[in-house]
Amino acid sequence: MQHAQAKVHRMFELVEPIATVTFSEVPNEAFLALGMRNYWDGYFAGRAAPLGLAPAEVVHAVFYNFADGEVARHIPWVWGKTTPQEAIAVRERSSAAALQQMIGELADSPGLVRVADLATRAAVSAPTEGRVLYAGLRALDVPEEPVARLWHAATLLREHRGDGHNAALVAHGIGGTEAHVLLALSLGMRAEEFGRVHHLPKAQLAAVVDGLRGRGLVDAAGGFTDAGRETKERIEALTDELAAPAYDVLSTNELDELIARLEPIAAAVKAADD
Repeated sequence: MQHAQAKVHRMFELVEPIATVTFSEVPNEAFLALGMRNYWDGYFAGRAAPLGLAPAEVVHAVFYNFADGEVARHIPWVWGKTTPQEAIAVRERSSAAALQQMIGELADSPGLVRVADLATRAAVSAPTEGRVLYAGLRALDVPEEPVARLWHAATLLREHRGDGHNAALVAHGIGGTEAHVLLALSLGMRAEEFGRVHHLPKAQLAAVVDGLRGRGLVDAAGGFTDAGRETKERIEALTDELAAPAYDVLSTNELDELIARLEPIAAAVKAADD
């Protein structure tokens, strides 16, 4: 069943905070305990683990929006400290613990099993063609414990959408660092203020912005042109369209129920982050 694009986008807004607990303090500490040197070692070990012992060039292509050389500072070094199989287990266990901690009594509520089941039905139903990271996650066992199952389902849905987002960016000729610049501008920030790229050498970041300016997407002051804003909006709309098949398995009532049940959980996670 096809659903309204607004509902598909709402699912993105609700799934994102649940899935990204994996980048919070509890999982970070768990990866440091394995011998990781810093946060980013754990990030790449955990997120890339479903790809197996893929070289840095492959991980860079799949993750898409990291600057050249950033992946190679961590892959394959991390595989000298742990294995993909161990990283998968540590990531799941620590992410479930983080989520349980953040949502408090909601973790023990009667509705949690229902929301985990609905989310999982959607998460394992989408086509894998062209979705490399999603396909890697689909090959993993689905956890039985409800909180872990909900986190796993949210991660599947997030990475399914992310693979589609990469395709939308490529279709519009937007490179990885360029994507971060456009995201920064959509948030009302200048590129050099944006946390994901502000660390890049100023000349490198300026060259990216100049390239977007030359294409008519960025104005002289470093903000969006009308064409730039429209391009960003088209990419987001196409990303939602490509994410929609994951929810076709659910009826209208089931998707509405899933959204309603996810809202307090996502709100609790955001409140804990704040």
